[in-house]
Amino acid sequence: MTAPTSAPIDPSTRSDVVRVATIGAGRIGSSHAELVARHVHGADLVAVADPVDGAARRLADQVGAEIATTDIDVVLDSPLVDAVLITAPARSHSELVCRAAAAGKHVFCEKPMAVTLDEADRAIDAARTAGVVLQVGFNRRFAPGFAAARRMVDTGRVGTPQLLRSLTRDPGPWQADPTRVPQWTIFLETLIHDFDALCFLNPGARPVAVHAFADALIRPDAKATGHLDTAVVTVTFDNGAIGTAEASFSALYGYDVRGEVFGSAGMATAGTARTTDMTFFGAGGVEIETARRDTELLHTAYVGELAAFVEAINTAGSEQHSSTPTGEDARIALAVALAAIRSVETGTTVAIDEVTR
Repeated sequence: MTAPTSAPIDPSTRSDVVRVATIGAGRIGSSHAELVARHVHGADLVAVADPVDGAARRLADQVGAEIATTDIDVVLDSPLVDAVLITAPARSHSELVCRAAAAGKHVFCEKPMAVTLDEADRAIDAARTAGVVLQVGFNRRFAPGFAAARRMVDTGRVGTPQLLRSLTRDPGPWQADPTRVPQWTIFLETLIHDFDALCFLNPGARPVAVHAFADALIRPDAKATGHLDTAVVTVTFDNGAIGTAEASFSALYGYDVRGEVFGSAGMATAGTARTTDMTFFGAGGVEIETARRDTELLHTAYVGELAAFVEAINTAGSEQHSSTPTGEDARIALAVALAAIRSVETGTTVAIDEVTR
């Protein structure tokens, strides 16, 4: 049920802002809610929904949202909500996109938007039919370094992309229970960022083939149950470019996200593990400060993607910015992830057409 903390909002008085609800009050949902409430101009966090008793109320109180509920339909049916942030567990994303779109809500969905191509197609079709904005949380596109690297490609300074690289290394030591990590998470929820980054830095090109290697090097004991924690994936594109994506769940030095595009006329690199540009030189050696959370390292990117979502809603009817990740972009990255999974299963190179056919 709803539990308003103040008098109901009169929709006619809120036409100047996009009224946003968060579906999911976990780690990333809480972070997104805080950013919308405190840092995104033109948006107002008005509601939080989470099926876990008390979770929505705690987050709503923190960010000043008027509505807290365990019933998602309360948010979807509310005329006080213009848009939703879907930050629930990944396997529920596509269903929630479809439900939100059918309710006429604009949708920001965390990655992955879906875990099968059929689910992705249903989500894309639902948003298109409803005429709502559908944006996917590939935050790297909004990180200043990655955005600047893309500009070097767009302006021709890199030339024709030939070699690309993207990596994600989660901070260690890794302490999660591997039995509670869904199988193929390293591809569907971690490397999917890198697959999108490779496409982002090679605009206009399409991935055509994938070869993946993966193992349980951090927790070898968990491999028998299907858990993989270390992976390298090679992606070839229809313009001849070759991309490499890699991931690890335990970088002892901190959260590490980097990208690179090498072309016929130059090279651009992006990303760092640093939180500041300070370097300390002392008796014990050279030290830098590193991030331990993605929301710390990529704070600017998270704010940027949410601001872009609000802007897209306010400019409904016009084209979304070329850097804004759409449902179609999410489908392409998912196809690469599914091809990588099949490559690990078969030990062969897998054509994207084999997955998408």
